Amino acid sequence: MKEIALHALDIAQNSTAAHATRLDITLTESDGTLTLALADNGVGMSPQLLAQVSDPFTTTRTTRKMGLGLPLLRLAAEQTGGTLSIESTEGVGTTVTAVFLAGHIDCPPVGDMGTTITFLLQGTPDLHLCYRHRVGQRVFVLDTDQLHDQLGPDISLAEPEVILWIRDYLQEQELLLRENEEMKA
Repeated sequence: MKEIALHALDIAQNSTAAHATRLDITLTESDGTLTLALADNGVGMSPQLLAQVSDPFTTTRTTRKMGLGLPLLRLAAEQTGGTLSIESTEGVGTTVTAVFLAGHIDCPPVGDMGTTITFLLQGTPDLHLCYRHRVGQRVFVLDTDQLHDQLGPDISLAEPEVILWIRDYLQEQELLLRENEEMKA
């Protein structure tokens, strides 16, 4: 995967497959690092699976015999001098944290997080998703509970007009984060 946003989507899809009803995605760009953290309340992993999860030949899927998401994320982070950590407890959930050294030539670009979050919401509109993006001291937060409060109980986040608004809003906020940080530099 060539972008951090695509890694985020892959790990998020693992969370929804693990029956998560809540997912927190945090992207932090600060002090020369990019940190992507995803925390869910899915079924979690056994200690045995957790010990093997970075092996590409370990997967819980029945449709194929390889699971490349976490091994590719680990490789991408480690190629920059960064790290990948995974914490998981059965019945509680899983947290995946990847740290990239932003100045390294092999550091992938962030990519289009707005489209990634939109795609995720469109496919799982009932997921409680909290997305945070920090750039330096600035932070943007999108919380689906707040969106549901504003829209009311009868309007799905997957409605075409709503999902288009969310996509445009996310892309606008991502652009503002970048512009504000560039103006400070």
